[in-house]
Amino acid sequence: MTGGDSDQVLIEENGSTRTVILNRPRQLNALSSTMIMGLLRYFIEYARDDRVKLLIMKGKGRAFCAGGDVSALVRSINNDSWKYGADLFRNHFLLNHIIATYNKPQVSLLSGIVMGGGAGVSIHGRFRVATDNMVFAMPETALGHFPDIRASYFLSRLPGFYGEYVGLAGARLDGAEMLACGLATHFVHSNNLMLLVTLIHYELFATVFCQVGQLWHMGVVHSRLKRLSFLEESLKKVDTSDPFAEQEASNSADEWVAATINSLKKASPTSLKISLRSIREGRTQSVGECLRREYRMICHVMRGDFSRDFFEGCRATLIDKDRNPKWMPARLEQVYDEAVEKYFSKVDDPQWEDLNLPARHSHGRLLVPKL
Repeated sequence: MTGGDSDQVLIEENGSTRTVILNRPRQLNALSSTMIMGLLRYFIEYARDDRVKLLIMKGKGRAFCAGGDVSALVRSINNDSWKYGADLFRNHFLLNHIIATYNKPQVSLLSGIVMGGGAGVSIHGRFRVATDNMVFAMPETALGHFPDIRASYFLSRLPGFYGEYVGLAGARLDGAEMLACGLATHFVHSNNLMLLVTLIHYELFATVFCQVGQLWHMGVVHSRLKRLSFLEESLKKVDTSDPFAEQEASNSADEWVAATINSLKKASPTSLKISLRSIREGRTQSVGECLRREYRMICHVMRGDFSRDFFEGCRATLIDKDRNPKWMPARLEQVYDEAVEKYFSKVDDPQWEDLNLPARHSHGRLLVPKL
């Protein structure tokens, strides 16, 4: 095993396979700037190395990756400038773009916690192996943020309004639900992960995934996709003055419906509005267009141009941990269309640039996203 970049990213070499290990277990493998730069370096290096045929990605400890290191990001912005965050996300989004258009198969072993930025370094890859002990979520609206890392692309392509539900409510999905909605390509019991890796090392990985993967995910069922009609009617109301009436939650016989409405009510109203628009725009946009738009949005969030909800959400959830954020504005009907529109505009700063994602080629062939 080789290590680099302060050993926050480890590499195992086995023939033509490279296993990339996220190695910050005490921080649930939250992505630091060091990790992002290390991953960028390895992905670029292995794309050019003809000896490398396959990448496996996993996390050390009880998480695959719990997202970005938001606490460190907020501290750096407060101590330095929002442009620190802009540079970090520029590199993070470039990494997402490289993974989405990678010229070699990537197998992500989704064990334990997979949230936020953890989705960015896995969902864009070709194979996403869900497990029985995983928990997936995009919890950004509860932090005064929005689902980024190209989430507007992959969430908008889930069945019906399921992606909007996952993105706005911060819903927690298990491995079966990941497979059912298409975020995962395969399902393996966690006890069989090491066996799967061994088979990948010693067999043709295409054969492993076509046969063994199909065998192991037989019998997987789901329930939330059956509630798409409720999601459609409820999410239509996010743009109205009375989106989720109190009696809907109190009178509902369905605990899942009540829990969903309660999650939406606790989220930042501004975040809900910009997240909904972002996901809906993503339906007709390419990967690059989604990333460029999300980069504009995230720069506005970090600048605090129109709302400081991101910093308030981080304070309430990660710093003071009182779980009582004071959103401004406090209600959905107070978030006007003009304010939402500003998040999608260019940043008014002469030193700021839009995200530039160059076309990627391999052996003269244009590389396109796999999802």
